[in-house]
Amino acid sequence: MRLTVAQATIRFLSAQYVQRDGERHRFFAGCMGIFGHGNVAGLGQALLEHRDELRYYVVRNEQSMVHTAVGYAKMKDRLEAFVCTTSVGPGATNLVTGAAVATTNRIPVLLLPGDVFATRRANPVLQELEDASSMDVSVNDCLRPVSKYFDRVWRAEQLPQALLQAMRVLTDPAETGAVTLAMPEDVQTEAFDFPDELFVERTWTIRRPLPDRGSVEALAALVRGSERPLIVAGGGVIYSGATQVLSALALATGIPVAETQAGKGSLRYDHPASLGSIGATGSTAANAVAREADLVIGVGTRWSDFTTASFSVFQHPDVRIVNVNVTTLDAHKMSGAAIVADAREALDALRDQLAGWRVAPDYEARCRAEAAAWDAIVEEAYQVHHEPPAQSALIGAVEASSTDRDVIVAAAGSLPGDLHKLWRTRDPKGYHVEYAFSCMGYEIAAGLGVKMADPSREVYVFVGDGSYLMMNSELVTAVQEGVKIIVVLIVNHGYQSIGSLSESVGVERFGTRYRLRDASGQLGGDKIPFDLATNAESLGAMVLRPSSLSEFRDALATARASEVTTVVCIENDPLVSAPDSESWWDVPVAEVSTLASTAAALARYQEDRRVQRHYLRPSMLDAPTTPA
Repeated sequence: MRLTVAQATIRFLSAQYVQRDGERHRFFAGCMGIFGHGNVAGLGQALLEHRDELRYYVVRNEQSMVHTAVGYAKMKDRLEAFVCTTSVGPGATNLVTGAAVATTNRIPVLLLPGDVFATRRANPVLQELEDASSMDVSVNDCLRPVSKYFDRVWRAEQLPQALLQAMRVLTDPAETGAVTLAMPEDVQTEAFDFPDELFVERTWTIRRPLPDRGSVEALAALVRGSERPLIVAGGGVIYSGATQVLSALALATGIPVAETQAGKGSLRYDHPASLGSIGATGSTAANAVAREADLVIGVGTRWSDFTTASFSVFQHPDVRIVNVNVTTLDAHKMSGAAIVADAREALDALRDQLAGWRVAPDYEARCRAEAAAWDAIVEEAYQVHHEPPAQSALIGAVEASSTDRDVIVAAAGSLPGDLHKLWRTRDPKGYHVEYAFSCMGYEIAAGLGVKMADPSREVYVFVGDGSYLMMNSELVTAVQEGVKIIVVLIVNHGYQSIGSLSESVGVERFGTRYRLRDASGQLGGDKIPFDLATNAESLGAMVLRPSSLSEFRDALATARASEVTTVVCIENDPLVSAPDSESWWDVPVAEVSTLASTAAALARYQEDRRVQRHYLRPSMLDAPTTPA
């Protein structure tokens, strides 16, 4: 079939399907993009010609369109994805942050940036970065380290293999992330006789790797021999659809479950085995149990420093760690014994092996008491009476207005920490917080993607003024597409999360407040007189401006009743903190300083580091077959 490279690309992508557990559907939900000279005549023409096969979405920012794609794919458990196309130059480099978010979070997205002329007949083209050391380098090479697969299609003949390799990675739960196929603008428009087989419907099976039977039997023996076992549920539990199996295992055995940011929602907050969140942004319940756990089973977690409280959360001197993960990189972290397998299959096998066994009654009672005590702390935080409102009270008001199937979205600042601690999850897909890259600007764009993935759910986007100012453009796209989201815009006049961290390390909130210059030339004057509510209104959203907690509750009810994207803008007091997690996060302090605040912070830091451990003790599931 004679087609241009761009036409062949779109034809191929529209014919890709995935199946898991017998359910089959298209993999690509559409293509988002912004056209420039590097992609308009090639991919733009192809998308126009094949617009009935792959729907096109006009967006406002290249980075934010990747965030929207990530939000969509995450909501779809990585079983569907979007294509994103840009021109070469600033459009392509704007993709880098979005690609890093996708890859860090293990979320599939296909990037098709235009590239420089393969023929070099017009070099240097507009927006080309000239590299004196090589003629085959372009700005797209910035995408290599943040892509799980990168290829540049220099010739039409290379396209079939490039497309097949891209699909291999995108549909592999262990390898997925951002995939980049750089498309030279002249090659996009070149015609070639492609084999018809390239465009036949192709189905990619998402397999569930089974656990090694001997390893599961050994893990069951470790569980039976433990006194205080703990399961740490990560995002892999949700992506694999293992929440029901996890619930059944926990109910049958009494093993308590703590959740990472990505794993929050693995159990309902009121499940008898739920301890809530773990780590630096965790609950006192989960962290108290974790400190004494003698066996930790990490399921589908990448063990970030927030989850491990910078290697301090597990304090038992003989703690053993076992990791269940489809990714070998994650399965071998924390010196854990690795079971490389699908989370659902591994938990199901473990449940069978533990039939008839249960933790000691006093341990189960202790875990439930800790969870109940934390729930009381959450309720108290929700009811804080303060004006302007405390952030915890705003979270409580949103929770009270929401239903079980509603979704919250957040990403940066103090909100992810407070939500991880305080939000009472009631549905596996109800908590959507990007905290692998914690990318400012992710929130609104991802909220759009979440709502597109499941229009039946109400979507609340929590965003602070810092993130809103960094990226709010997809409000326009939400209005364009008739996609309703509720944006809770919290104005606290600065980067207050880092301000709090700055204070804790002796840097006195320097450079974190939104202030005008004062008479001395420092940023210590009045608040910057911006009006974010009016800004959101100018972008087409309906805007509500409550000034108290009571008015905020009323505004949420109005927003729910609305049929259009609605922004609820309210000021809060950033100095009213959420309850403490009783854990630690390693942020080094300057060892030499003339500031008394820094010297005091250094003394605290050196003392706090005493709880940090290396977790180098082997946790072998299989005994060695020969003497050491």
